[in-house]
Amino acid sequence: MNAFRIGVISLVAGATAVAIGIGSAVSQDDRTMAAAERVLDTRIETQAQQTLVAGRKIFRYDTFGSQAFWGDTLRLHQAIAGRANGGVGPGLSPEAALAVGLKVDVNALPGKLRADLRHGRVDLTDPATTIALLRLNAVVGVRGFFDDGGHLQSVGITCALCHSDVDDSFSSGIGRRLDGWAARDLNVGEIIALAPNLQPMVDLLRIVHPTINAAAVRTVVRGWGPGKFDAELLMDGKASRPDGGPSATLIPPAFGLAGINLHTWTGWGSVPHWNGFVANLEMQGKGTFYDPRLNDAAKFPIAAAVGAGDVRNTPDLITAKLPALHYYQMSLPAPRPTQGSFNFAAAQRGKALFKGDAGCARCHVPPLYTEPGWNLHSPEEIGIDSFQADRSPDERYRTAPLKGLWTHTKGGFYHDGRFATLEQVIEHYDAHFALGLSSQEKSDLVAFLKSI
Repeated sequence: MNAFRIGVISLVAGATAVAIGIGSAVSQDDRTMAAAERVLDTRIETQAQQTLVAGRKIFRYDTFGSQAFWGDTLRLHQAIAGRANGGVGPGLSPEAALAVGLKVDVNALPGKLRADLRHGRVDLTDPATTIALLRLNAVVGVRGFFDDGGHLQSVGITCALCHSDVDDSFSSGIGRRLDGWAARDLNVGEIIALAPNLQPMVDLLRIVHPTINAAAVRTVVRGWGPGKFDAELLMDGKASRPDGGPSATLIPPAFGLAGINLHTWTGWGSVPHWNGFVANLEMQGKGTFYDPRLNDAAKFPIAAAVGAGDVRNTPDLITAKLPALHYYQMSLPAPRPTQGSFNFAAAQRGKALFKGDAGCARCHVPPLYTEPGWNLHSPEEIGIDSFQADRSPDERYRTAPLKGLWTHTKGGFYHDGRFATLEQVIEHYDAHFALGLSSQEKSDLVAFLKSI
């Protein structure tokens, strides 16, 4: 073999050895990087699952210390228990509780109790049965607190009170939880009116209405009706609209919020902002909340007077729970419509109209069905009065996301339920924007809205 060939063979062999060495190093490096990535992915997935579970527990069961207000101060637990059980008055039976829209989680009931209920062996007219349900943590959104002797000492409320329903799988008002659904049967005002001591609310409202008394407060809250709540009443003191109607708004759903900026009818802030707002100022929990817009004494005279724009409690029972609560809410999908609940062919035609000639998708942008970004509009833009918008910092109305619309048709549409049906909503926009839609096109749009 000549020297040239020997040199070439040596060079090739050397290059091969180098390539093998590099390949081995790269392969080892890839394996190390892949292993590190798997570790990180596992940590992320573990944390996501843990956060989800924690958030679900907070959403369903955490009172944020609100029992200090609803129980210890307003003494609502005494009205629930009734005179025969150490409280006051007739008490709140399960029958009466269901009548005001409270719900029962069937999964919290022991098998024997479910069997007794099926066979009519449970007295649903006895407030003692309500106390037993509270002891089981079975009343959706309401938690009882008991002493060592098992006596009801206080009650607090959770997010699920207004933002959960049940599927009625056991009986009307008793079933599996539907987290995120708007509680459109819930008569919050009637429940508040049961409280023996409304003086704290009277004192706040006297900042604006010096002569108001407890009887008048009960009249106001009872005027809200099922599925409605006035979040601004103890901020601005506006107990009624200019036309004399109630100032309360419909409870919105809390599902399908992933990717959506604003949660409430009139904006106010992002979903975690509103969670902090509600937990501290509406549920009356014990935490920290900051929103200097509430210092505007002209717009929010009550809030400004009591310092609602800068709340500080020690210990803080809310702030640390907001991330997991937010995460759980973001995980709640909008429910899909049931089979046969809409005309498919009509919905397909309506979808084309929605995205095309009707112009709905300009604001209700699929698949969010609201605008990405600052999704607010002036009252003039949508052709309605400004009363409720004027009670908010930005004086605008939110473009409501439409997914799962079929789940909260009870009580009407828009923030105050002014339109009883979807047909009326479409008639309003047809007139306001001069769309010139035919009867068939309006019907097709309704079918599409039911299909989302």
